[in-house]
Amino acid sequence: MKIGLLSDTHGHLDPKVFKYFEEVDEIWHAGDIGPGVLEPLVDFKPTRAVYGNIDGHDIRIVCPEHYKFKCEELKVWITHIGGYPPRYNPKIKAALIKSPPDIFICGHSHILKIMRDPKINNLLYINPGAAGIHGFHKVKTLVRFDVIGKEVKDMQVIELGKRA
Repeated sequence: MKIGLLSDTHGHLDPKVFKYFEEVDEIWHAGDIGPGVLEPLVDFKPTRAVYGNIDGHDIRIVCPEHYKFKCEELKVWITHIGGYPPRYNPKIKAALIKSPPDIFICGHSHILKIMRDPKINNLLYINPGAAGIHGFHKVKTLVRFDVIGKEVKDMQVIELGKRA
């Protein structure tokens, strides 16, 4: 399964997303979607998305706050405000310890970060940074990877260009 991951579009969908996600099987969006972004993604590829703190009622009625599912043989948890290892959101940390996913994906910080958490089941933490033009990040980023059985392979960070 080929995955295209993005977050924090804030209502801006760079046309290059379609080029870089052309070969993916699914798109995952980690929140702060903004208006006019979700529909084109859903029309393009199967899309799983969570709402973020800037998202209004229109997005919140179709996207959950937390999305837990299996991809191949891996347990995945996507949420917008989750923190990062070891500084998780206090509301999230207890649930992570009690029932750890294999992949934990967050947005919110606009900071690209991919790492393992050896203290919580060696889960793979991914924040794809921000793909939109609002925020303090300097470069718009996406992440693309493959899930094969119980493994994540061919992780790629894609830079879409400068934020402004």
